[in-house]
Amino acid sequence: MANIILLFLCLFLGVFLRKTKLFPEDGHLALNSFVINISLSALSLYYIPKLLLSFEVIFPVAIAWLNIFLSLVFFSILSKKFKWSKSLTGALIMCAGFGNTSFVGIPVIQSLFGENGLKTVMLVDQPGSFVALSTVGIAVANYYSGTRNSVAEIINKIIRFPPFIAFSVALILNLFSITVPSDLDEVFGKLGATTVPLALVSVGSQLKWQHPGQYSKPLLWGLLFKLILFPAFIFVLYFMILNQRGETVEIAFLEAAMAPMITAAIIASTHKLEPKLCNLMVGVGIPLSFITLAVWYLVLQYYL
Repeated sequence: MANIILLFLCLFLGVFLRKTKLFPEDGHLALNSFVINISLSALSLYYIPKLLLSFEVIFPVAIAWLNIFLSLVFFSILSKKFKWSKSLTGALIMCAGFGNTSFVGIPVIQSLFGENGLKTVMLVDQPGSFVALSTVGIAVANYYSGTRNSVAEIINKIIRFPPFIAFSVALILNLFSITVPSDLDEVFGKLGATTVPLALVSVGSQLKWQHPGQYSKPLLWGLLFKLILFPAFIFVLYFMILNQRGETVEIAFLEAAMAPMITAAIIASTHKLEPKLCNLMVGVGIPLSFITLAVWYLVLQYYL
C-alpha cells in the first residue's frame, strides 16, 4: 500500500509543482537526466549481478522487440487503409511501439511485486527497450522524417550511454560470479531507490491534456494498440501458446501493457513526427494506463 500511495503522491506532486510554477518549466529535463544516467545505472549494478540467468530471461527481453516490430506492421497496414501521412504513421509507430518500462514500469512493478521484481524490469528496460529504441527506433524516426543517422553514429550512442555501460558491467559481474563489495552495493541500492520518486515527479510534471482535434482517430488507434491489443497478443503468446508461468513472465506481460514511452515520444517529436500527437499519446496514455493495467492485473490473477 505504501508503494501505491507513493506512486500517486509523486505523480500529483509533479502536476502540482508545474501548475503552481514552483518547478522550472524545463525542470523535468534535469530529473530525466539524473534518472536515466544515474538512477537506472545504479539499479542495473544493484540487481543484475544478483539475477539468476535462465531460459526465462528471454521473455522480458523480447517484449520491447515484439512491441516495435508489431507496431511497424500494424500501423503500416492502417496507414494504407486510412491514407495517413508518413509523419503521422511514424509518430504512431514510435509512440505505440515502445512502452514506459522504466518511468512508469518501475514504480508499478515495485508496488505489485516488491523490490525483487525490479530485476526483471531491468531486463525489459536495458537489453530490451533501450537497445530497441536506440537501433530500430532511431531507424524508424529517420525513415519517416527523411533524416539520416549512420550505423556508426547509432552504435556510438549505444556504447556511450551510461545505463548501457552499467548494464554491460553488471552482466559481466553476473556471468563471472564477481561479488560487489557490500558498501558499494549499498550505495548502488540507495542511488537506485531515487528512481521511483524522481521518475514519477518528472512524469507528473509533463502530463498535459489537450483537445485531440484532428488527431482523435489516430490517438484512439495508437492507445488501443499500446494498451489493449499488444498486451492481449503477449498474453495469448506467453500464457496460452507457450504455456509459461512464473513471476518473471507475469512481470514481462505487465510491462507489455505499460503506457507509451516518453523518450520515444521525444525522439519522434524532435524528428518532427506530429509533435502534438506524440504529446497526446503520452499525456492521455499514462493516466489511462493505470486503469488498463489494473484490468490486465485482474485478468492475470483470474487466469492464473
